[in-house]
Amino acid sequence: MKLRNTVLLALVALVTFAFAGKGVNYKVVTNQSKVNWRGTKVTGEHSGAINVAEGTLNSDGKNIYGGTFTIDMNSITCTDITDAKMNGNLVGHLKSDDFFSTAKYPKSTLVITKVTPKGKGQYQFTGDLTIKGIKNQVQFPATVSFAGNQIKAKANITVDRTKYDIKYGSGSFFDNLGDKAISNEFELKVDLVAQKDAVAQK
Repeated sequence: MKLRNTVLLALVALVTFAFAGKGVNYKVVTNQSKVNWRGTKVTGEHSGAINVAEGTLNSDGKNIYGGTFTIDMNSITCTDITDAKMNGNLVGHLKSDDFFSTAKYPKSTLVITKVTPKGKGQYQFTGDLTIKGIKNQVQFPATVSFAGNQIKAKANITVDRTKYDIKYGSGSFFDNLGDKAISNEFELKVDLVAQKDAVAQK
């Protein structure tokens, strides 16, 4: 019995040590956060925005330890086309099965799995990005600042769409596309504001 209790105490101590110094969840303030996208093609580029549905950053107020975010793919917009009909056509195409299949996959997620501090508010994040039900690892730099009970984080993420079975217009899979070829990579410019949960503040 003594041996059993000793083992239990050791396990408890190990778990406590493993989580010692880890932070609490800061909830993403969705109406103050935004994700802008940019895609390029031979003849130019398009850009727009996507809403953050929900998310959290785990922090002790001085460091980032992780995070989980959900993106509402049906909220995707185009901001560079002023003609309403052309704008609607592009957005509809992006939501179709040629691209993000938003009717079947309305949410995309990003889970931060590793955080490497670089000093002076600079971090290197590693995470699992899931789009269309397909998960791939991504790495990207981020700038983080702390102020009171808020965290502000900015990041630029480059995504290879072909890894998520989005091959439309890709020169890697189709020949003779000419000036209709679309780049495999698109960019996500993330600007997040997260606030400490009320429960965590007590």
